[in-house]
Amino acid sequence: MKSPFFLYGFVFVIFSCWNAQAQKYQDSTLLDQVILKAPSLQGELTKTPAAVNLLETPELNRGSTNLLTEIFNRIPGVYTQAGALNTNRITIRGIGSRAQYGTNRVKAYFSEIPLSTGDGETVLNDIDLEAVDRVEIIKGPNSSLYGSGLGGVIQVMPFQSSENQSFTKLSSVFGSYGLQKQTASLGYAKKNASVFASYNHLKQEGYRENADYDRKTFHLNSSIQISEKSQLHILGNFTRLKAYISSSISLSVFKENPRQAAFTWKTAQGYESYDRFLLGISYEYQFSEKLAQTTSFFTNYKDAYEPRPFDILKQKAYNLGARTRFTYRDQVFQLPIKASIGAEILQENYSGSNFENLYEEFPNQGSVRGVMISNLEQNRNYYNVFAQGELQVLPKLKLVGGLNINATNYTLTNLFTEEVATPTSEGKFESIVAPRAAALYEITPQKNVYINLSKGFSIPTVDETLTPRGNINNTLKPEIGWNYELGFKGSWEKNLYIELALYSIQVSDLLVAERVENDQYIGKNAGKTNHNGLEFLLRYNWNLNQNFQFQTYASAELNAYSFDDFNDEGEDFSGNELTGMPDHKINLGVDAVIFKHFSLNTNALWVAEIPLNDENLVYSDAYQLLNLKAFYRLQLLPKIEMDFNLGINNVLNESYAASILPNAVGFGGKESRYFYPGNNRNFYGGLSLSYKL
Repeated sequence: MKSPFFLYGFVFVIFSCWNAQAQKYQDSTLLDQVILKAPSLQGELTKTPAAVNLLETPELNRGSTNLLTEIFNRIPGVYTQAGALNTNRITIRGIGSRAQYGTNRVKAYFSEIPLSTGDGETVLNDIDLEAVDRVEIIKGPNSSLYGSGLGGVIQVMPFQSSENQSFTKLSSVFGSYGLQKQTASLGYAKKNASVFASYNHLKQEGYRENADYDRKTFHLNSSIQISEKSQLHILGNFTRLKAYISSSISLSVFKENPRQAAFTWKTAQGYESYDRFLLGISYEYQFSEKLAQTTSFFTNYKDAYEPRPFDILKQKAYNLGARTRFTYRDQVFQLPIKASIGAEILQENYSGSNFENLYEEFPNQGSVRGVMISNLEQNRNYYNVFAQGELQVLPKLKLVGGLNINATNYTLTNLFTEEVATPTSEGKFESIVAPRAAALYEITPQKNVYINLSKGFSIPTVDETLTPRGNINNTLKPEIGWNYELGFKGSWEKNLYIELALYSIQVSDLLVAERVENDQYIGKNAGKTNHNGLEFLLRYNWNLNQNFQFQTYASAELNAYSFDDFNDEGEDFSGNELTGMPDHKINLGVDAVIFKHFSLNTNALWVAEIPLNDENLVYSDAYQLLNLKAFYRLQLLPKIEMDFNLGINNVLNESYAASILPNAVGFGGKESRYFYPGNNRNFYGGLSLSYKL
């Protein structure tokens, strides 16, 4: 580990201790009571018997604000890898670390609208930060309320204009590697209605070859007070993306020149492009002070085209669903109770066609589409019925119980056949019952300890259910995980907040992606994994005086993830470290606000080495990153504000792998391509102008 990071950590500890000593002689800084807003979690954070982390707007804006997910590494237990702006993998407590591309085994919602497909594949970076108010992350198997999502649930809450705070805003960001982002937004709010709309255009040439990125996003969020008892919410988001793909590279290429793209991807000029549209309408009705209901209808559509060296994929995905929830609050013997019951239905249609890529026959032209080589359609239906109850059995003891029942069935039609009858196969997973039991004990009004026992599951993805011939593999089972957790949440002297969580997760029927051809995989159940870990979070607020405010924060995770009873192709990997996950991750930061107009954010991240294959024969190097950002707000006129920001990422110019491809295989005697290089030292700056209407 490099000496500057030892110095940074030492300064952080000394600064926090000095703050604690100085605090004895200063007025205390009150830590605000943190209230969770996610529909199924509403309540005080410290009194929620589950591992939940919250990222509010100030924290989301500590970085370059290009991607929603780049701030997630500050949360203990959450690890985000980003090979490019369009290539990222989110794992929670090690779940999903062996996914070949993208994020699965994690459920995500934008308000009440699922961002994940029914089988758990999730893309978050279509949502621009300008449209986000906060993110709440529930860690670990908690399928009792949300169904499929073994790793946890990410709740993205949209920004809403507050009453009498109407505004218009224009902002621009420029940075290294041709970074440009232009945003226009409008917020309007009165007593009975509000609307927020934004449009942004994000472009970047990229650090590596064949890495141009172009994304346009339009967002709309509106609320209407229909009556004293009812509200209507409308949420929509449209994204148009075209992003070239550098792909992963081998270790020798990484050391020689990390800016290179994989040769075949560069030659084929491979990329992904799609239009994606999501729309949700929610209706809330308050029957009485005790009983309320929320019903949402939503749809999600994606039309994608992806030229790759080995073929060209054209796909469409469309889903339509509804979610309803009734909530009841009352008191029994002057002790509060809360109960909710509901259901979620999702119907999903996927169609995909593969074509030959003739780029080798047409040199210097990039990808050229040839004849069709496969064509299939899959329909899936998901049904979740859920219930949860909270009972304050004693003044200091709260019990929570939950239950989810899930049913999934699907049909596959192979349209690429010369037979007269179109072959259709059907599949069905056994109904899954996922319970949860938790308890929270109030040591003092500011300190709470909890236990949590919960079950989670993840349905195989579309690709995992297919055999090499394109048929359904009916032998596959969902992954099942049990979570056992002990945690503490508490504050001291009104300015120090600490969270601790000790957990153990056992996953059975582990789904393994088996490589059958170059970049072609099939799924199979191959064993069990153990996920044991310790998570730590600290925040310390300190006001030196009215003009100088500081917040220090630290998070750390210690992981002992391993295979248990894991055999693949006759090889026994039992006892090996889990592929794709570091055994520890540490994050430290100091935020300073000076004269209320100037702020400085500093952040340091340590990531340990990562096993790259199941055999544990190859590891990535550990790395450390230091990022800085300065922000200044200028009040030009009573209604006009101008904001400036300037940031540096990777201050020490560290050479590191920002993402890895687990279990990469080299064909034809070539090296395995494990590595997605991270950017070297890079800069960005921004300017925004807002006018209060």
